[in-house]
Amino acid sequence: MKCPFCNATSQHILVIDTREVTDGIRRRRKCEQCGQRFTTYERIAAMNMLVIKRDGRREEFDKEKLVKSMHVACSKRPVSSYAIDKAAQEIEAQLYALGKSEIDSLRIGEMVMDQLQDIDDVAYVRFASVYRRFQDIDSITEEIQHLQARRRREVELKNQIPLPIGGE
Repeated sequence: MKCPFCNATSQHILVIDTREVTDGIRRRRKCEQCGQRFTTYERIAAMNMLVIKRDGRREEFDKEKLVKSMHVACSKRPVSSYAIDKAAQEIEAQLYALGKSEIDSLRIGEMVMDQLQDIDDVAYVRFASVYRRFQDIDSITEEIQHLQARRRREVELKNQIPLPIGGE
């Protein structure tokens, strides 16, 4: 490693702080020669994963394509880029955890919908309408009813009073 400011070699660079981040390790470093501080990131080299499209074609997994599709679904909604990036990182981590070299695009779509359900209902319905190829208004209405039922169950679970455990 070299200092990006003075090109000093690694023997003159100290690690000040190390933290785990979602997709690797972040290290804060300081050059003893010039005194400058900088950050480095260590990430596991991703294996090449192929996505099997609906028509049988295969293409390399592209996280940026995933993020872009989520941004489209969330456009003009109160959803931060951070939330979208975090969701995309979670999906990517789940995909690599499967340990497969090929993954069906339908599986990725389901993962995106799972994440979007937790982020924004409208973005979820937008994505689902394209992903599931809704043909009519009844299909969209049915999907919205499923989403509303899920939200009601979540509220009911949240409002339940926990029962005392044991002899309390």
